[in-house]
Amino acid sequence: MFDDTYRTIAAPAEGLYKEKGSKFLSFAYPVHNVDDVKQHLEQLRKDYFDARHHCYAYILGANKDAFRANDDGEPSGTGGRPIHGQLLSADLTNTLIVVVRYFGGILLGASGLANAYKTAAREAIDHATIVERTIDVRYNLHFAYESMNDVMRILKDYDIKPENTNYGLDCSLEVAVRQSLSVRFYDDVKNLRTVQIF
Repeated sequence: MFDDTYRTIAAPAEGLYKEKGSKFLSFAYPVHNVDDVKQHLEQLRKDYFDARHHCYAYILGANKDAFRANDDGEPSGTGGRPIHGQLLSADLTNTLIVVVRYFGGILLGASGLANAYKTAAREAIDHATIVERTIDVRYNLHFAYESMNDVMRILKDYDIKPENTNYGLDCSLEVAVRQSLSVRFYDDVKNLRTVQIF
């Protein structure tokens, strides 16, 4: 059976790591697309305009197929990549982590920097609530009012809550069905014959 779940964080979380006078403030956010990422980055750059660097990494999609790591002026591979590595080791997606650095006057060296960014990212993850979500398939159902009981019985069997409902002589609603159950659900609805599903 293929896996139709993924892990993400439930709400924003923060962390802090200090090394030789430098402060690394970390921020983790649940995100759904690149626009979400840009909004959080813009806000952090405004809030912490006096910081030296805003390194970040994100992973998007249930299959983790969209990702990016950015060093924001730090030596290549010392900021974004360690943050990205922490997202991978926590098996998270739809998550952005930004680490804001205030320079303390003492150079940390490449390995010291990478470790600081990694530890700061881990701090934010440790303070986050990690949740498991399902990959869902969305369907629209259209049916005559007389078929309402049959449709509601199937929704109850699958423990599905209808969305965007419109109940009249002609009824319509939307549902999100867990991917592993979607084919069976589709067949069950199709068997009603009086219901259109697409």
